[in-house]
Amino acid sequence: MSEHLSACVERALTRLGRRLVLGLPLGIGKPNELVNALYRRARSDPSIELDIVTALSLDPPVGRTDLERRFLEPFVARHFGEAYPRLDYVRDLTRRRLPENVRVTEFYLRSGAFLGNPLAQRHYISSNYTHVARDLVDRGVNLILQLVAEEPGPGVAAGGSAAGGGRASPRKKAAPRYSLSSNPDVTLDLARRLDRAGREWMLIGQVHPELPFMHGDAIVEEAFFDEILPAGEPYRLFAVPREPVSVQDYWVGLHASELIRDDGTLQIGIGALSDALVWALLLRHRRNEDYRALLDRTGAGRVAAGGPGGGADHPGGRAPFERGLYGASEMLMDGFMHLYRAGILSREVFEDADLQTRSDEGRLAESSGFAESSGFAGTGAVMDAAFLLGSRPFYDFLNALDERERPRFRMASVSRINQLYGEDQALETLQRRGARFVNTCMMVDLTGAAVSDGLADHQVVSGVGGQYNFVAMAHALEDGRSILMLRSTRESGGRVRSNVVWEYPAATIPRHLRDVVVTEYGVADLRGRTDEECIQRILAITDARFQEELAARAVAAGKLDPGWSLPDACRGNTPARLRERLGPERGRGLFPDYPFGSDFTDLEQRLVRALRDMKGRSASPWKLLIDAARGRPGGFPEEMARMDLARPGGLRGRVTARALARALERAGHEH
Repeated sequence: MSEHLSACVERALTRLGRRLVLGLPLGIGKPNELVNALYRRARSDPSIELDIVTALSLDPPVGRTDLERRFLEPFVARHFGEAYPRLDYVRDLTRRRLPENVRVTEFYLRSGAFLGNPLAQRHYISSNYTHVARDLVDRGVNLILQLVAEEPGPGVAAGGSAAGGGRASPRKKAAPRYSLSSNPDVTLDLARRLDRAGREWMLIGQVHPELPFMHGDAIVEEAFFDEILPAGEPYRLFAVPREPVSVQDYWVGLHASELIRDDGTLQIGIGALSDALVWALLLRHRRNEDYRALLDRTGAGRVAAGGPGGGADHPGGRAPFERGLYGASEMLMDGFMHLYRAGILSREVFEDADLQTRSDEGRLAESSGFAESSGFAGTGAVMDAAFLLGSRPFYDFLNALDERERPRFRMASVSRINQLYGEDQALETLQRRGARFVNTCMMVDLTGAAVSDGLADHQVVSGVGGQYNFVAMAHALEDGRSILMLRSTRESGGRVRSNVVWEYPAATIPRHLRDVVVTEYGVADLRGRTDEECIQRILAITDARFQEELAARAVAAGKLDPGWSLPDACRGNTPARLRERLGPERGRGLFPDYPFGSDFTDLEQRLVRALRDMKGRSASPWKLLIDAARGRPGGFPEEMARMDLARPGGLRGRVTARALARALERAGHEH
């Protein structure tokens, strides 16, 4: 296969010349083997000028410390497979060893992966997801490489119209069809723009047998591509390991779950906070009596307003989902799979405004004649997204969808998903009724501005992505709401810090787009509120250890009445209180560490808890030495064997084993 890849690279060089501006899809849509062949060719030939423009370059984790490596190496080999082709440019970029004739530019980084890396930081593009295609054309992109899925065979429902911005020509019915699958997001917009620009460019696809054949605008004809390569050496798709969900995360999810409206629209991202929200929605739907009792007993259902008007102006509710939700999200991920299986992701949307209205009013069954004249085939879509990424069970779920179900999950360009300014804004507004666009952020200031992508010195943690788009869209929809979730505190260097701040030099979401903010301590509805009301409401959902200092800053700036004081109920915002309130429920199994299963073995899950504990104490060498003095490795033979510390060599190895044993003992008691 390597000869075919090399020949493909040479054909691209012959047609496009020695300067290649390569556009790659984000996430799993990159054909890693082909990308590596091109990169190695450029690395060996300085006359080739290669610019790689992409986002979210995935790479299996590599431990930064000896303990992390001991844990990760066996897990990575098992989870990703020995054959997984790592991206060479990512390796060299991480080591800061890119050749002089190659530049890598990203518009969304793996979270925290390139902090302190000048090569990555200097070449980051800060761009809204919907503007990426425009920006790539402006940078001179002339080559696109992408993984694609081939239609499984006769009898599989097509479900969507062919796309291609004018490149596809009419073909015989027997010709194969392909799906852009995980990444129609930028590719469709980019193809249309490049065609209009009239410049020479190429689009090369490579088939991956595990990539789901997704419907909607993702389906394209063979002529959409200049060339399609068959599948290369078999390897697994990059599957995101499923994360544990903490008590802190669960409280955020519980608070947010009451804001989701039945018969509405949902957008969520990926990560532990989103998992916590999905779990709370499942609890609300499947075990509603337990859900309501929990909210009543713990006070989770009482919004900490801290000012007049209390609570969200457009609440969702506590009842099960009778009409269900429609998913309109830039990312299709595991959470939507769980909601679909539970019958929550079930509100259908149609590509006809009249039909959509009849469906939302419950009159679709009365409209069979109208439906037939409109080409209605009987089933609408329940999910529209621009790209997909998730766990291995998630990919298996998508591949196992039958002919009836598969067209219900549609993929489209990011310009169609992330904004309302398409060809039919009225229809898209109808489809997105009752929208709740739920995203996460790193920090929020007291006036409601949110920090989601970077640090105070402009180091980029991740990227803007589509967050700004969805926040703005929530304000554009009459009954839409933007919900930003965050943990109120974080631990760094052994010190607890507040994620609620007075001010911060960077903001992803400006304060004039403030809406709903959720922490583990409650919900603050900020829309249409004065600065003082916003400050009061955010202080009410802030950790108690930081409330007084933050309030003093607001008073000093003339933004808060010096005579105002926090309600007594909000002064108990402490982690201990959260653990106490949720403890009995965790004991009953309602809030497990891994609510949707784990890619770690039971043994590895115990090690994960211990390693996190050690990381929190690593800022103090004295703490580690004390732990080493108290630890008894003999009490954890399986754990020591898994970490290759059963017979540690040297003083450092023995100290490490004993400190790990102490962390395992502590983690076991806390669990």
